Amino acid sequence: MLRHVVLFQWKPETPPETIRQIEETFAALPAKIPQIKGFEWGRDVSVQGFDRGYTHCFVVTLESEADRDAYLPHPDHAAFIALSRPNVDKLLVMDYLPTDVAGARN
Repeated sequence: MLRHVVLFQWKPETPPETIRQIEETFAALPAKIPQIKGFEWGRDVSVQGFDRGYTHCFVVTLESEADRDAYLPHPDHAAFIALSRPNVDKLLVMDYLPTDVAGARN
């Protein structure tokens, strides 16, 4: 399995309605892109103060790097990027292959 993690910081002028539309559009991708095996997202609720302005975290689970490579250029993913990009102040993307506490790949 591969996890594709995306954190967003929105431009200050981005209206809440636009952010909701972006959330809904991203959340709709699992029904449109067969390579997505799992999906979750949430807004930051940490009290530690280390968010650096990132407010939204989305985690996409894919079976492999090959599935990620098919997901990234998918037309529905591209449409999501076109919708969100004009509203993004900062973006952080990280892909990782999970390991358990013993160091074995899951």
